[in-house]
Amino acid sequence: MQPNTIRVDQDSLVEYGSRRVIITITAIFCALLEIIDVTIVNVALNDMKGNLGATLSEVGWVITAYAIGNVIIVPMTSWLSQQFGRKNYFAASIMIFTLFSFMCGNSTSIWELVFFRFIQGLGGGALLVTSQTIITESYPAEKRGMAQAIYGMGVIVGPTLGPPLGGYIVDNFSWPYIFYINIPIGIIATLLTLQFVRSPKYADKRSAKDVDWLGVALLTSFVGSLQFILERGHEEDWFDSKLIISLSVLAVFSFICFIWRELTFRYPIVELRVLKNGNLRIGTIMSFMLGFGLFGSTFIIPLYTQSILGWSALQAGLLLIPASITTAFMMPLIGRMLTKGVNTQMLISLGLFLFFVYSFWGYKIITPDTGADSFFWMLVVRGAGLGLLFIPITTLSLSTLKGQEIGQGAAFTGMMRQLGGSFGIATITTYLSNQNAIHRSTLLQHLSIDDISVQERLRGLQSLFISRGSTADDALSKAYKILDFSVTKQAAVLSYMDVFLFLGLMFLALIPFVLFVKSRKNKSKLNLKNAMH
Repeated sequence: MQPNTIRVDQDSLVEYGSRRVIITITAIFCALLEIIDVTIVNVALNDMKGNLGATLSEVGWVITAYAIGNVIIVPMTSWLSQQFGRKNYFAASIMIFTLFSFMCGNSTSIWELVFFRFIQGLGGGALLVTSQTIITESYPAEKRGMAQAIYGMGVIVGPTLGPPLGGYIVDNFSWPYIFYINIPIGIIATLLTLQFVRSPKYADKRSAKDVDWLGVALLTSFVGSLQFILERGHEEDWFDSKLIISLSVLAVFSFICFIWRELTFRYPIVELRVLKNGNLRIGTIMSFMLGFGLFGSTFIIPLYTQSILGWSALQAGLLLIPASITTAFMMPLIGRMLTKGVNTQMLISLGLFLFFVYSFWGYKIITPDTGADSFFWMLVVRGAGLGLLFIPITTLSLSTLKGQEIGQGAAFTGMMRQLGGSFGIATITTYLSNQNAIHRSTLLQHLSIDDISVQERLRGLQSLFISRGSTADDALSKAYKILDFSVTKQAAVLSYMDVFLFLGLMFLALIPFVLFVKSRKNKSKLNLKNAMH
């Protein structure tokens, strides 16, 4: 605990009746606003590219800038809430997010949009973590599991709603409206926050000289560099790029200096000592893996269906709806199970196993022409697995924290979930590219022009194009292109199979870790209790 800081009574912020309902709904909508905006932009990139005259690489910064803004602000939210008051900070974050949503929609150039997205990300990053803290503290300790279930519905459902909602808006209106829809919700959320949300009170009021400006700079340098590396590393050819090497050195240097600064400065911007809590340490690691699985799987399914099966963005987004409904249905059930004392480690292990089943299922069914019906039950299993992971992990992380520590813990888990998602997408993108090259090379080695079946295939395609009016030479050239396309597509399918298998085995391998670490935690907790008595 910081010097001169008064510990907040655990029950002082608990709400009841209609007031708690209003606060919960406000926080959920704010969390949804932030999360949907992470994925809703993906389906509008082509329209933005054409409308703003940008290249594909430039328009990718629309996503990267928002993610960097998010991950920079998340670790600071607890400190900023304390410095300015949670209600004021939360309301200001909503207003920043809403205002810059309007500015994004009115952008006239790609770099103007990128700048506005970065500021929007700074406002949005605070919404997610502060929403979790507000909901957690609005419920008594015995109902924290249910509180996390309610919050979890927004966090899990949000990434899935983004693509179909974005696809519908782009198909029926224009890309600026993916930002304009935030404005009425943001205005209502701001008014409700100012009216109903309460701030905890702390004794210390820091002057400008007490602010950890160096910590802010080091944190920004570290997470900004890391997020850029994860978002853009694949396009920059990773460590073949001098820029990526330079940013990697900067990230490592900033991280080491940041740790030293936060452990030695009187008023650190991020209170690392809260990680002494065993539950939070485990929850932080598991939040990283949850982000890896949540955002990684949300990324891979639309990518496969659109690039291999030729689906539209709206079709790809709608495919994920059953999983979201399953997760939403399970949230209150899991919340009640936790309230009744069901073992947290067993629920997490079951969630990891279901994620393995989902991934292995995907590995077995995907082909160059898999039908939509084949995905239904597989994605239902994914939804169940996410429900079993999210609520127990967040409940475990915050279960033994009190007062100011809750906000600090929520910031850590939120940042690690975000970074886990970035690591997941970066890892999947790189793995796909590498495996695709390997499979294409292997397939070409087994494809000989002297093979009778290959010759028959080429003659058949040549005859088809000749019948459509092509010359013999032109028809043969087109036949070779079709054959090359078939090899490329098959290599891509094999690469997606490898990704599903990789994800499945990774989650399966985590189960013993969860069981082992949790049992040690219980033992240490018992020893601590005995020592106190």
